[in-house]
Amino acid sequence: MKIALQPSPVQEIRDDLLTEKNIRLFIKRDDLLHARISGNKIRKLKYNLLQAHSENHHTLLTFGGAYSNHIYAVAAAGEIYGFKTIGVIRGEPYPDLNPTLKFAISKGMYLHYISRSKYKNKYSAGSVSELKEMFGLFYMIPEGGTNSLALKGCTEIIDEIDISYDYITSCCGTGGTLGGIIAGLNGSQRAIGFPVLKGGAYLRKEIQDYIKKYKDKVYLNWHLVTDYHYGGYAKYSKELVEFINEFKRRQGIPLDPIYTGKMMSGLYDLIRKNEFRKGTRIVAVHTGGLQGIDGFNERFGNLIE
Repeated sequence: MKIALQPSPVQEIRDDLLTEKNIRLFIKRDDLLHARISGNKIRKLKYNLLQAHSENHHTLLTFGGAYSNHIYAVAAAGEIYGFKTIGVIRGEPYPDLNPTLKFAISKGMYLHYISRSKYKNKYSAGSVSELKEMFGLFYMIPEGGTNSLALKGCTEIIDEIDISYDYITSCCGTGGTLGGIIAGLNGSQRAIGFPVLKGGAYLRKEIQDYIKKYKDKVYLNWHLVTDYHYGGYAKYSKELVEFINEFKRRQGIPLDPIYTGKMMSGLYDLIRKNEFRKGTRIVAVHTGGLQGIDGFNERFGNLIE
């Protein structure tokens, strides 16, 4: 089994604000990395899929919410690479499936719903044993896909960047992508994470733990900016929506309102506030997640163009 990924392009963003502040901003277009599994999801899954194959597993089981990019990606990966897939979904069954779950089923994923209270203990020995009794043998991938193999995949982001830069930024859900970026930097340059959840400062310890487990090192060349969650996960504001739509009109690059839109909006605000010295070069990683726009628009009324 082989998973060959061509490096995603690095594109410079040109904007009056950047000219005024003498900042050069580049975007690492991981949304273009794979035709059907975009962004950080294929990077996180790459070595997990190879590991599952090497252990002769035929079924992948993972976890997520009803609008999860990860559930979407695992369903697609299962069809492409020949695995059966099971998605353990947080909450009660939905009478009318949203676009994410419709896609997952269309790719052959079996959806198993559990209560929110039970979901909190999904990794407990009892819960995993119950799932094994129900579904037999499977290769388990954690929620969001984040584990040491995911970090290994995300370190390759750094290997692909062939320009000089001072900072690299990423949005953060579970923190796995940023953890891989930090590990890939190996102490050079600086990384900035933009948590999309309210109260995202807790991710600092989790990211440190991921890196410690993967590489047994502690790095200090990174920090989190927790002010751009726009109310929390899947929350938004009029200003965020306007930024995303304007960015697409001006740059031709779509952003999603759950992850990348928040990061780029936050990054622009930091630049506007002179948080970076003149001459700074920044690479922002576009982690994909664009499939989530359909579900967002279905819920909130076609706000994203």
